[in-house]
Amino acid sequence: MNHSPTTAAELRGLVNAVILPGFVGTTVPGWLAGALKNGLAGVVYFAHNIDPDAPGQVAALSAGIRAANPNAVIGVDEEGGNVTRLQAREGSSIPGAAVLGALDELSTTAAAGRAIGRLCREAGVNLTIAPVADVNTNPLNPVIGVRAFGADTALVSAHTVAAVQGIQAMRVGACAKHFPGHGDTVADSHMDAARVELSMADMREHHLPPFQAAADAGVAAMMSAHIIIPELGEAPATLNPLAGALLRDMGFDGLLITDALDMAAVRATVGPGEGGVLALLAGSDLLCVGNPLNAYTSGRDDASCYTEVYDALLAAAESGRLPVEVLRRAGARVATFVQWSQQEPAAPLPVTEPDWVEVAARACRVDQGAAVLTDSEAVVTLIDARTGHNMAAGPTENFLASALMDWHEVQEVAAAAVDAQALAELAGTEESLGEPVLVLVDCLSSPEQRATLAAVAAVAPHAVCINAGLAPAAGTPSATALATIHCHGFSRVSAAAVVRLLTP
Repeated sequence: MNHSPTTAAELRGLVNAVILPGFVGTTVPGWLAGALKNGLAGVVYFAHNIDPDAPGQVAALSAGIRAANPNAVIGVDEEGGNVTRLQAREGSSIPGAAVLGALDELSTTAAAGRAIGRLCREAGVNLTIAPVADVNTNPLNPVIGVRAFGADTALVSAHTVAAVQGIQAMRVGACAKHFPGHGDTVADSHMDAARVELSMADMREHHLPPFQAAADAGVAAMMSAHIIIPELGEAPATLNPLAGALLRDMGFDGLLITDALDMAAVRATVGPGEGGVLALLAGSDLLCVGNPLNAYTSGRDDASCYTEVYDALLAAAESGRLPVEVLRRAGARVATFVQWSQQEPAAPLPVTEPDWVEVAARACRVDQGAAVLTDSEAVVTLIDARTGHNMAAGPTENFLASALMDWHEVQEVAAAAVDAQALAELAGTEESLGEPVLVLVDCLSSPEQRATLAAVAAVAPHAVCINAGLAPAAGTPSATALATIHCHGFSRVSAAAVVRLLTP
Protein backbone atom coordinates (compact mmCIF):
# COMPACT_ATOMS: atom_id res chain seq x y z
CA MET A 1 0.00 0.00 0.00
CA ASN A 2 1.37 3.41 -0.93
CA HIS A 3 1.27 6.23 1.60
CA SER A 4 2.04 9.90 1.25
CA PRO A 5 5.22 11.10 2.99
CA THR A 6 4.89 11.14 6.75
CA THR A 7 4.97 14.52 8.49
CA ALA A 8 6.68 14.96 11.83
CA ALA A 9 3.31 15.19 13.59
CA GLU A 10 2.04 12.03 11.87
CA LEU A 11 5.19 10.16 12.83
CA ARG A 12 4.77 11.12 16.47
CA GLY A 13 1.19 9.86 16.31
CA LEU A 14 2.27 6.56 14.75
CA VAL A 15 4.84 6.07 17.50
CA ASN A 16 2.32 6.84 20.24
CA ALA A 17 -0.19 4.44 18.71
CA VAL A 18 1.89 1.37 19.62
CA ILE A 19 2.70 2.20 23.27
CA LEU A 20 0.71 0.92 26.25
CA PRO A 21 2.19 2.34 29.47
CA GLY A 22 1.26 2.12 33.10
CA PHE A 23 0.79 5.19 35.27
CA VAL A 24 0.50 6.15 38.92
CA GLY A 25 -2.72 7.29 40.54
CA THR A 26 -6.47 6.77 40.46
CA THR A 27 -7.13 9.70 38.11
CA VAL A 28 -5.61 10.65 34.75
CA PRO A 29 -2.30 12.50 35.27
CA GLY A 30 -1.54 15.47 33.04
CA TRP A 31 1.26 13.82 31.05
CA LEU A 32 -0.99 10.87 30.26
CA ALA A 33 -3.90 13.05 29.13
CA GLY A 34 -1.55 14.87 26.77
CA ALA A 35 -0.12 11.65 25.35
CA LEU A 36 -3.60 10.20 24.84
CA LYS A 37 -4.69 13.31 22.96
CA ASN A 38 -1.62 12.81 20.77
CA GLY A 39 -2.62 9.28 19.85
CA LEU A 40 -1.26 7.10 22.68
CA ALA A 41 -2.67 3.59 22.23
CA GLY A 42 -3.95 3.34 25.79
CA VAL A 43 -2.91 2.14 29.23
CA VAL A 44 -2.55 -0.89 31.44
CA TYR A 45 -4.10 -0.76 34.91
CA PHE A 46 -2.31 -2.04 37.99
CA ALA A 47 -3.59 -2.47 41.54
CA HIS A 48 -2.44 1.01 42.55
CA ASN A 49 -4.80 2.50 39.95
CA ILE A 50 -7.80 0.97 41.73
CA ASP A 51 -9.48 2.50 44.79
CA PRO A 52 -11.76 -0.21 46.21
CA ASP A 53 -13.23 2.27 48.69
CA ALA A 54 -14.61 4.47 45.90
CA PRO A 55 -17.44 2.77 43.99
CA GLY A 56 -17.38 3.70 40.34
CA GLN A 57 -13.81 5.05 40.50
CA VAL A 58 -12.40 2.66 37.90
CA ALA A 59 -15.24 3.26 35.46
CA ALA A 60 -14.77 7.02 35.92
CA LEU A 61 -11.03 6.62 35.32
CA SER A 62 -11.72 4.71 32.12
CA ALA A 63 -14.16 7.39 31.02
CA GLY A 64 -11.50 10.04 31.65
CA ILE A 65 -8.99 8.11 29.53
CA ARG A 66 -11.48 7.80 26.68
CA ALA A 67 -12.36 11.47 26.93
CA ALA A 68 -8.74 12.11 25.95
CA ASN A 69 -8.67 9.28 23.38
CA PRO A 70 -12.00 7.65 22.47
CA ASN A 71 -10.13 4.75 20.85
CA ALA A 72 -7.96 3.89 23.83
CA VAL A 73 -7.07 0.33 24.66
CA ILE A 74 -7.46 -0.18 28.39
CA GLY A 75 -5.84 -3.41 29.52
CA VAL A 76 -5.54 -5.20 32.82
CA ASP A 77 -4.09 -8.47 34.12
CA GLU A 78 -7.34 -10.06 35.26
CA GLU A 79 -6.76 -13.80 35.30
CA GLY A 80 -8.93 -14.75 38.25
CA GLY A 81 -7.36 -16.67 41.11
CA ASN A 82 -3.94 -15.45 42.19
CA VAL A 83 -3.63 -12.64 39.64
CA THR A 84 -6.15 -9.84 39.81
CA ARG A 85 -5.91 -6.07 39.64
CA LEU A 86 -9.56 -5.01 39.79
CA GLN A 87 -10.06 -7.04 43.00
CA ALA A 88 -6.48 -6.89 44.26
CA ARG A 89 -7.16 -5.88 47.86
CA GLU A 90 -9.99 -8.26 48.66
CA GLY A 91 -8.78 -11.04 46.36
CA SER A 92 -10.40 -12.47 43.27
CA SER A 93 -13.96 -13.73 43.47
CA ILE A 94 -13.35 -15.87 40.37
CA PRO A 95 -11.40 -19.15 40.50
CA GLY A 96 -8.00 -19.25 38.85
CA ALA A 97 -6.84 -21.47 36.01
CA ALA A 98 -5.47 -24.32 38.12
CA VAL A 99 -8.79 -24.60 39.97
CA LEU A 100 -10.66 -24.74 36.67
CA GLY A 101 -8.20 -27.21 35.18
CA ALA A 102 -8.45 -29.50 38.19
CA LEU A 103 -12.24 -29.44 37.95
CA ASP A 104 -12.07 -29.87 34.15
CA GLU A 105 -15.54 -28.58 33.29
CA LEU A 106 -15.33 -26.54 30.11
CA SER A 107 -18.70 -24.90 30.70
CA THR A 108 -17.49 -23.68 34.11
CA THR A 109 -14.29 -22.29 32.58
CA ALA A 110 -16.36 -20.46 29.96
CA ALA A 111 -18.55 -19.06 32.75
CA ALA A 112 -15.41 -17.88 34.58
CA GLY A 113 -14.32 -16.17 31.36
CA ARG A 114 -17.68 -14.41 31.11
CA ALA A 115 -17.37 -13.31 34.73
CA ILE A 116 -13.94 -11.83 34.04
CA GLY A 117 -15.28 -10.15 30.91
CA ARG A 118 -18.22 -8.71 32.82
CA LEU A 119 -15.93 -7.40 35.57
CA CYS A 120 -13.80 -5.71 32.91
CA ARG A 121 -16.74 -4.19 31.04
CA GLU A 122 -18.10 -2.70 34.24
CA ALA A 123 -14.68 -1.10 34.80
CA GLY A 124 -14.47 0.26 31.24
CA VAL A 125 -11.67 -2.18 30.37
CA ASN A 126 -11.66 -3.64 26.86
CA LEU A 127 -8.64 -5.97 27.07
CA THR A 128 -7.92 -8.52 29.77
CA ILE A 129 -4.41 -9.93 29.55
CA ALA A 130 -5.63 -13.49 30.11
CA PRO A 131 -5.92 -16.45 29.92
CA VAL A 132 -2.57 -18.08 30.63
CA ALA A 133 -2.11 -20.62 27.82
CA ASP A 134 1.17 -21.99 29.15
CA VAL A 135 1.45 -25.72 29.80
CA ASN A 136 3.12 -25.90 33.21
CA THR A 137 5.27 -28.97 32.57
CA ASN A 138 7.99 -27.95 35.04
CA PRO A 139 6.81 -28.17 38.66
CA LEU A 140 9.70 -25.89 39.69
CA ASN A 141 8.40 -23.06 37.50
CA PRO A 142 8.44 -20.00 39.80
CA VAL A 143 6.13 -17.71 37.85
CA ILE A 144 3.45 -19.80 36.09
CA GLY A 145 2.41 -22.65 38.42
CA VAL A 146 -1.23 -22.36 39.44
CA ARG A 147 -1.77 -19.60 36.86
CA ALA A 148 -1.88 -22.36 34.23
CA PHE A 149 -4.77 -24.76 33.68
CA GLY A 150 -2.39 -27.67 34.12
CA ALA A 151 0.47 -29.73 32.74
CA ASP A 152 -1.47 -31.60 30.05
CA THR A 153 -1.38 -30.03 26.59
CA ALA A 154 -4.85 -31.15 25.52
CA LEU A 155 -6.45 -30.00 28.77
CA VAL A 156 -4.76 -26.59 28.61
CA SER A 157 -5.76 -26.18 24.97
CA ALA A 158 -9.41 -26.95 25.65
CA HIS A 159 -9.67 -24.66 28.68
CA THR A 160 -7.80 -21.85 26.94
CA VAL A 161 -10.44 -21.89 24.20
CA ALA A 162 -13.28 -21.99 26.73
CA ALA A 163 -11.83 -19.03 28.63
CA VAL A 164 -11.26 -17.04 25.44
CA GLN A 165 -14.81 -17.65 24.27
CA GLY A 166 -16.23 -16.67 27.65
CA ILE A 167 -14.23 -13.46 27.91
CA GLN A 168 -14.88 -12.39 24.34
CA ALA A 169 -18.60 -13.12 24.58
CA MET A 170 -18.61 -9.91 26.65
CA ARG A 171 -16.83 -7.99 23.84
CA VAL A 172 -13.72 -7.78 25.96
CA GLY A 173 -10.57 -8.89 24.18
CA ALA A 174 -8.78 -11.93 25.57
CA CYS A 175 -5.00 -12.16 25.37
CA ALA A 176 -3.45 -15.64 25.47
CA LYS A 177 -0.04 -15.62 27.14
CA HIS A 178 2.93 -16.17 27.21
CA PHE A 179 3.78 -17.14 23.61
CA PRO A 180 5.46 -19.44 22.64
CA GLY A 181 5.13 -21.05 26.09
CA HIS A 182 6.58 -20.16 29.52
CA GLY A 183 5.60 -23.44 31.17
CA ASP A 184 8.95 -25.25 31.19
CA THR A 185 11.16 -22.56 32.72
CA VAL A 186 12.86 -22.45 36.11
CA ALA A 187 13.53 -18.70 36.05
CA ASP A 188 11.10 -15.83 36.49
CA SER A 189 11.50 -13.51 33.50
CA HIS A 190 10.55 -10.57 35.75
CA MET A 191 13.89 -11.01 37.49
CA ASP A 192 16.16 -12.96 35.14
CA ALA A 193 16.54 -14.31 31.63
CA ALA A 194 14.39 -17.43 31.32
CA ARG A 195 15.52 -20.26 29.06
CA VAL A 196 13.47 -23.14 27.71
CA GLU A 197 15.88 -25.98 27.11
CA LEU A 198 13.58 -27.77 24.69
CA SER A 199 13.80 -28.44 20.98
CA MET A 200 11.30 -26.80 18.68
CA ALA A 201 9.90 -30.26 18.06
CA ASP A 202 9.12 -30.50 21.79
CA MET A 203 7.66 -26.99 21.78
CA ARG A 204 5.42 -27.85 18.83
CA GLU A 205 4.19 -31.00 20.49
CA HIS A 206 3.67 -29.81 24.06
CA HIS A 207 3.59 -26.00 24.28
CA LEU A 208 2.39 -24.44 21.03
CA PRO A 209 -0.98 -26.25 20.71
CA PRO A 210 -2.86 -24.05 23.24
CA PHE A 211 -1.78 -20.95 21.31
CA GLN A 212 -2.81 -22.55 18.04
CA ALA A 213 -6.16 -23.42 19.61
CA ALA A 214 -6.56 -19.82 20.83
CA ALA A 215 -5.74 -18.49 17.36
CA ASP A 216 -8.23 -20.87 15.77
CA ALA A 217 -10.86 -19.71 18.30
CA GLY A 218 -10.37 -16.08 17.27
CA VAL A 219 -8.50 -14.77 20.29
CA ALA A 220 -8.09 -11.01 19.97
CA ALA A 221 -4.54 -10.81 21.25
CA MET A 222 -1.52 -12.77 22.35
CA MET A 223 1.30 -11.73 24.66
CA SER A 224 4.89 -12.69 23.95
CA ALA A 225 7.22 -14.15 26.56
CA HIS A 226 10.71 -12.92 27.34
CA ILE A 227 12.00 -16.49 27.06
CA ILE A 228 14.99 -17.81 25.16
CA ILE A 229 14.55 -20.92 23.03
CA PRO A 230 18.08 -21.84 21.89
CA GLU A 231 16.89 -23.28 18.57
CA LEU A 232 15.49 -19.86 17.69
CA GLY A 233 18.62 -18.02 18.85
CA GLU A 234 19.67 -16.16 21.98
CA ALA A 235 17.20 -13.29 21.73
CA PRO A 236 14.12 -13.47 23.99
CA ALA A 237 11.00 -14.35 22.00
CA THR A 238 9.64 -10.81 22.40
CA LEU A 239 12.66 -9.45 20.53
CA ASN A 240 13.10 -12.39 18.15
CA PRO A 241 11.75 -12.11 14.58
CA LEU A 242 11.74 -15.91 14.31
CA ALA A 243 9.27 -16.11 17.22
CA GLY A 244 7.08 -13.42 15.66
CA ALA A 245 7.09 -15.25 12.33
CA LEU A 246 6.25 -18.50 14.11
CA LEU A 247 3.10 -16.92 15.54
CA ARG A 248 1.98 -15.41 12.23
CA ASP A 249 2.62 -18.75 10.49
CA MET A 250 0.01 -20.21 12.85
CA GLY A 251 -2.61 -18.04 11.17
CA PHE A 252 -2.89 -15.43 13.91
CA ASP A 253 -3.45 -11.89 12.63
CA GLY A 254 -4.57 -10.23 15.85
CA LEU A 255 -2.68 -8.06 18.31
CA LEU A 256 0.75 -9.27 19.43
CA ILE A 257 1.48 -7.52 22.73
CA THR A 258 4.83 -7.62 24.48
CA ASP A 259 5.20 -8.69 28.04
CA ALA A 260 6.35 -5.74 30.12
CA LEU A 261 9.49 -4.08 28.78
CA ASP A 262 10.65 -3.32 32.33
CA MET A 263 11.21 -7.02 33.07
CA ALA A 264 14.80 -8.19 33.50
CA ALA A 265 15.22 -10.04 30.19
CA VAL A 266 14.75 -6.68 28.43
CA ARG A 267 15.49 -4.08 31.09
CA ALA A 268 18.85 -5.53 32.12
CA THR A 269 20.04 -6.22 28.57
CA VAL A 270 19.01 -3.82 25.81
CA GLY A 271 16.75 -1.63 27.97
CA PRO A 272 13.06 -0.79 27.54
CA GLY A 273 13.57 1.77 24.77
CA GLU A 274 15.72 -0.37 22.51
CA GLY A 275 13.60 -3.35 23.53
CA GLY A 276 10.55 -1.58 22.14
CA VAL A 277 12.28 -0.96 18.82
CA LEU A 278 13.43 -4.58 18.55
CA ALA A 279 10.00 -5.90 19.56
CA LEU A 280 8.29 -3.96 16.76
CA LEU A 281 10.88 -5.16 14.28
CA ALA A 282 10.23 -8.70 15.54
CA GLY A 283 6.51 -8.39 14.79
CA SER A 284 4.91 -6.95 17.93
CA ASP A 285 2.04 -4.47 17.61
CA LEU A 286 1.64 -3.07 21.11
CA LEU A 287 4.38 -2.37 23.65
CA CYS A 288 3.47 -2.99 27.28
CA VAL A 289 5.82 -0.65 29.15
CA GLY A 290 5.21 -2.10 32.63
CA ASN A 291 4.34 -1.07 36.16
CA PRO A 292 6.05 2.21 37.11
CA LEU A 293 5.90 1.28 40.79
CA ASN A 294 7.95 -1.90 40.40
CA ALA A 295 11.03 -1.71 42.60
CA TYR A 296 13.26 -2.35 39.61
CA THR A 297 12.21 0.83 37.75
CA SER A 298 15.08 2.54 39.63
CA GLY A 299 12.99 5.37 41.01
CA ARG A 300 11.88 6.73 37.65
CA ASP A 301 8.42 8.25 37.53
CA ASP A 302 5.63 7.01 35.29
CA ALA A 303 6.10 9.70 32.65
CA SER A 304 9.80 8.85 32.35
CA CYS A 305 9.03 5.15 31.86
CA TYR A 306 6.77 6.12 28.94
CA THR A 307 9.09 8.70 27.38
CA GLU A 308 12.06 6.33 27.45
CA VAL A 309 10.19 4.04 25.06
CA TYR A 310 8.60 6.87 23.04
CA ASP A 311 11.94 8.65 22.49
CA ALA A 312 13.70 5.46 21.38
CA LEU A 313 10.95 4.61 18.90
CA LEU A 314 10.82 8.13 17.49
CA ALA A 315 14.60 8.25 17.01
CA ALA A 316 14.59 4.86 15.29
CA ALA A 317 11.71 5.91 13.02
CA GLU A 318 13.34 9.21 12.14
CA SER A 319 16.59 7.45 11.25
CA GLY A 320 14.78 4.91 9.10
CA ARG A 321 15.87 1.99 11.23
CA LEU A 322 12.25 1.47 12.29
CA PRO A 323 10.29 1.60 9.01
CA VAL A 324 7.13 3.66 9.03
CA GLU A 325 5.31 0.73 7.47
CA VAL A 326 6.04 -1.33 10.59
CA LEU A 327 4.36 1.35 12.70
CA ARG A 328 1.42 1.59 10.29
CA ARG A 329 0.89 -2.17 10.31
CA ALA A 330 0.94 -2.31 14.10
CA GLY A 331 -1.33 0.71 14.44
CA ALA A 332 -3.81 -0.83 12.02
CA ARG A 333 -4.07 -3.98 14.13
CA VAL A 334 -4.65 -1.86 17.24
CA ALA A 335 -7.39 0.10 15.43
CA THR A 336 -9.05 -3.10 14.23
CA PHE A 337 -9.12 -4.44 17.77
CA VAL A 338 -10.61 -1.25 19.18
CA GLN A 339 -13.33 -1.22 16.52
CA TRP A 340 -14.25 -4.80 17.48
CA SER A 341 -14.30 -3.98 21.19
CA GLN A 342 -16.62 -1.02 20.71
CA GLN A 343 -19.44 -3.25 19.49
CA GLU A 344 -22.04 -4.65 21.85
CA PRO A 345 -22.10 -8.37 22.69
CA ALA A 346 -23.84 -10.28 19.91
CA ALA A 347 -26.60 -11.69 22.12
CA PRO A 348 -27.88 -11.26 25.67
CA LEU A 349 -25.78 -13.26 28.09
CA PRO A 350 -26.78 -14.81 31.40
CA VAL A 351 -26.05 -12.53 34.32
CA THR A 352 -26.25 -15.26 36.93
CA GLU A 353 -22.98 -16.94 37.77
CA PRO A 354 -22.13 -20.18 39.52
CA ASP A 355 -21.46 -20.24 43.24
CA TRP A 356 -17.73 -19.76 42.77
CA VAL A 357 -16.92 -20.89 46.31
CA GLU A 358 -18.75 -24.14 45.63
CA VAL A 359 -16.85 -24.48 42.35
CA ALA A 360 -13.51 -23.94 44.09
CA ALA A 361 -14.46 -26.36 46.88
CA ARG A 362 -15.32 -29.10 44.38
CA ALA A 363 -11.92 -28.63 42.78
CA CYS A 364 -10.05 -29.06 46.07
CA ARG A 365 -8.30 -32.36 46.71
CA VAL A 366 -8.11 -33.69 50.25
CA ASP A 367 -5.27 -36.07 51.09
CA GLN A 368 -5.27 -38.24 54.23
CA GLY A 369 -8.50 -36.72 55.48
CA ALA A 370 -8.74 -33.23 56.93
CA ALA A 371 -9.95 -32.27 60.38
CA VAL A 372 -13.20 -30.36 60.66
CA LEU A 373 -13.45 -27.15 62.66
CA THR A 374 -16.55 -27.94 64.67
CA ASP A 375 -15.85 -25.92 67.80
CA SER A 376 -16.72 -22.31 67.06
CA GLU A 377 -15.01 -21.28 70.30
CA ALA A 378 -11.67 -22.78 69.28
CA VAL A 379 -8.77 -20.48 68.47
CA VAL A 380 -7.31 -21.48 65.12
CA THR A 381 -3.53 -21.21 64.86
CA LEU A 382 -2.62 -20.32 61.29
CA ILE A 383 1.06 -20.73 60.45
CA ASP A 384 2.03 -19.02 57.21
CA ALA A 385 4.96 -21.02 55.85
CA ARG A 386 5.10 -19.28 52.46
CA THR A 387 8.48 -17.80 51.64
CA GLY A 388 7.63 -15.03 49.17
CA HIS A 389 5.12 -14.03 46.54
CA ASN A 390 4.69 -14.52 42.83
CA MET A 391 5.86 -11.40 40.96
CA ALA A 392 2.87 -11.54 38.64
CA ALA A 393 0.44 -11.63 41.55
CA GLY A 394 2.24 -9.22 43.83
CA PRO A 395 1.99 -9.18 47.63
CA THR A 396 -1.50 -9.86 48.98
CA GLU A 397 -3.40 -10.04 52.21
CA ASN A 398 -3.72 -13.42 53.91
CA PHE A 399 -7.10 -14.32 52.45
CA LEU A 400 -7.26 -17.55 54.45
CA ALA A 401 -6.93 -15.67 57.73
CA SER A 402 -9.67 -13.27 56.64
CA ALA A 403 -11.99 -16.12 55.65
CA LEU A 404 -11.39 -17.97 58.90
CA MET A 405 -12.11 -14.87 60.97
CA ASP A 406 -15.72 -14.99 59.84
CA TRP A 407 -16.05 -18.17 61.92
CA HIS A 408 -13.23 -18.33 64.44
CA GLU A 409 -10.70 -16.38 66.41
CA VAL A 410 -7.42 -16.72 64.54
CA GLN A 411 -3.86 -16.59 65.85
CA GLU A 412 -1.54 -15.85 62.92
CA VAL A 413 2.03 -17.10 63.18
CA ALA A 414 4.79 -16.44 60.66
CA ALA A 415 6.91 -19.47 59.81
CA ALA A 416 10.01 -17.53 60.82
CA ALA A 417 8.63 -17.44 64.36
CA VAL A 418 8.11 -21.20 64.53
CA ASP A 419 11.24 -22.01 66.52
CA ALA A 420 11.71 -24.66 69.20
CA GLN A 421 10.10 -22.52 71.89
CA ALA A 422 7.10 -21.68 69.74
CA LEU A 423 6.64 -25.34 68.84
CA ALA A 424 6.76 -26.27 72.51
CA GLU A 425 4.05 -23.73 73.22
CA LEU A 426 2.09 -25.07 70.25
CA ALA A 427 2.31 -28.56 71.68
CA GLY A 428 1.42 -27.31 75.15
CA THR A 429 -0.55 -29.75 77.27
CA GLU A 430 -2.22 -32.91 76.12
CA GLU A 431 -5.53 -31.12 75.95
CA SER A 432 -4.19 -28.37 73.70
CA LEU A 433 -3.24 -30.86 71.01
CA GLY A 434 -6.87 -30.76 69.99
CA GLU A 435 -6.73 -27.07 69.12
CA PRO A 436 -6.94 -26.57 65.36
CA VAL A 437 -3.65 -25.80 63.63
CA LEU A 438 -3.41 -24.94 59.94
CA VAL A 439 -0.18 -24.56 57.99
CA LEU A 440 -0.38 -22.54 54.77
CA VAL A 441 2.13 -23.39 52.03
CA ASP A 442 2.37 -22.65 48.33
CA CYS A 443 5.32 -24.80 47.24
CA LEU A 444 5.61 -28.35 48.53
CA SER A 445 9.04 -28.66 46.92
CA SER A 446 10.45 -25.74 48.93
CA PRO A 447 12.94 -27.00 51.55
CA GLU A 448 11.97 -24.18 53.90
CA GLN A 449 8.26 -24.90 53.66
CA ARG A 450 8.80 -28.65 54.01
CA ALA A 451 10.92 -28.02 57.12
CA THR A 452 8.13 -25.99 58.69
CA LEU A 453 5.60 -28.72 57.90
CA ALA A 454 7.85 -31.38 59.44
CA ALA A 455 8.45 -29.31 62.56
CA VAL A 456 4.75 -28.70 63.06
CA ALA A 457 3.85 -32.34 62.36
CA ALA A 458 6.27 -33.47 65.08
CA VAL A 459 4.36 -31.64 67.80
CA ALA A 460 0.89 -31.21 66.30
CA PRO A 461 0.14 -34.27 64.14
CA HIS A 462 -3.50 -33.19 63.96
CA ALA A 463 -2.55 -30.03 62.03
CA VAL A 464 -3.84 -29.57 58.48
CA CYS A 465 -1.68 -28.40 55.60
CA ILE A 466 -3.39 -25.96 53.23
CA ASN A 467 -1.50 -26.16 49.94
CA ALA A 468 -2.17 -23.13 47.75
CA GLY A 469 0.40 -24.22 45.18
CA LEU A 470 0.64 -27.05 42.70
CA ALA A 471 -0.73 -30.37 43.89
CA PRO A 472 1.45 -33.45 43.39
CA ALA A 473 0.15 -35.99 40.92
CA ALA A 474 -2.48 -38.29 42.38
CA GLY A 475 -0.92 -41.38 43.85
CA THR A 476 2.51 -39.85 44.42
CA PRO A 477 3.97 -39.69 47.93
CA SER A 478 2.88 -36.64 49.89
CA ALA A 479 5.42 -34.02 50.87
CA THR A 480 4.04 -34.00 54.39
CA ALA A 481 2.65 -36.39 56.95
CA LEU A 482 -0.18 -33.97 57.65
CA ALA A 483 -3.65 -34.13 56.25
CA THR A 484 -3.64 -31.74 53.29
CA ILE A 485 -6.15 -29.71 51.34
CA HIS A 486 -4.85 -28.84 47.88
CA CYS A 487 -6.79 -25.75 46.76
CA HIS A 488 -4.82 -24.94 43.58
CA GLY A 489 -4.26 -21.27 44.26
CA PHE A 490 -4.46 -18.46 46.77
CA SER A 491 -7.36 -16.08 46.34
CA ARG A 492 -10.43 -14.96 48.22
CA VAL A 493 -12.60 -17.59 46.55
CA SER A 494 -10.17 -20.45 47.21
CA ALA A 495 -9.73 -19.38 50.82
CA ALA A 496 -13.49 -19.36 51.28
CA ALA A 497 -13.64 -22.82 49.69
CA VAL A 498 -11.12 -24.18 52.18
CA VAL A 499 -13.07 -22.74 55.10
CA ARG A 500 -16.28 -24.23 53.68
CA LEU A 501 -14.61 -27.64 53.59
CA LEU A 502 -13.34 -27.26 57.15
CA THR A 503 -16.60 -25.88 58.56
CA PRO A 504 -19.42 -27.80 56.85
